[in-house]
Amino acid sequence: MIAILTYFFDSINSLEVNFANSIFRLVLSMALGMVVGAERKRKGQTAGIRTFALISMGSCLAMLLSIYVPQVYMGLKNGDPGRIAAQVITGIGFLGGGAMIHMRGAVRGLTTAAGIWMTAIIGMTVGIGMYFISIGATALILLTLVSFEQYEKHRKLGQVSKVVSVTVGGIISDIAPYKKAFSENGVHLSTYNVEYDYEHDRTELNFVVLAHAYIDLMPMLSEVGKLGHTKRIVLSNQLDI
Repeated sequence: MIAILTYFFDSINSLEVNFANSIFRLVLSMALGMVVGAERKRKGQTAGIRTFALISMGSCLAMLLSIYVPQVYMGLKNGDPGRIAAQVITGIGFLGGGAMIHMRGAVRGLTTAAGIWMTAIIGMTVGIGMYFISIGATALILLTLVSFEQYEKHRKLGQVSKVVSVTVGGIISDIAPYKKAFSENGVHLSTYNVEYDYEHDRTELNFVVLAHAYIDLMPMLSEVGKLGHTKRIVLSNQLDI
């Protein structure tokens, strides 16, 4: 039994690419990718467990190929790990770009895109045989995504842009009450758009505001609804007028 374990340990740590260390590295890279993907899926992101697992395994396989090709066809036992793997860094950018959503001046999915890029590097790290480094990097990713998010939420760090669209009966000529309602609720008014509908005797107000990422905006919407003859209020992430 000890002999078998010793042989397995030596095989997975060998500088040469063989069947044992290839399978072990692919499985480990898949597992680490799944861990990161599970966290992103928990946040409702499109890229989840399967996507991150495939990215990590693909990067690991690219690294294995980088070592195996010169090892077999050129007689270089250590190979040239940078030959094929270097293209992974560039190519993974396309997947990261696809994970981002552009919405009129705002960008969502940057964290997922960064996670995709980092997971690809982890797969390459496993492929080269740096097992403990790759596991440590995965743990640091989870620390960044989970623990730091709780810290930001607790400290109310970061701001997001929101649009408050209000339909009011009558023609509104003074928005000072709305500015006051925003200010009292810790919301900064960046700009606004006013549209008068004289035919139906109503005013369309679109306020672009900055609020803390984790603030509850419901009390503010309640106060805004009490101003004038409010008929409709819409809270959105992008200006759609």
